[in-house]
Amino acid sequence: MVTIEHDFDATVITLVDDGSAPLQEDVTVCLFEECVTVEQYDERRDEVVKVTLSMAQIRDLRAALNLPEGIYKVRPA
Repeated sequence: MVTIEHDFDATVITLVDDGSAPLQEDVTVCLFEECVTVEQYDERRDEVVKVTLSMAQIRDLRAALNLPEGIYKVRPA
């Protein structure tokens, strides 16, 4: 399941793991103008872990999803 909300300064996407057990915690992706954050609650640490990606890293990730194994340099669009 996925939810999408448009806040004042970000679009917030929440990915809910509704597959078979064991289930993972929800993942929240916040898209800002200058970066993207990915958050997930870590039960072992009892805290939310956040990763911040630049827009260039998001561009590279998008390209990588459709590439075979290897090392690539992505050219700016």
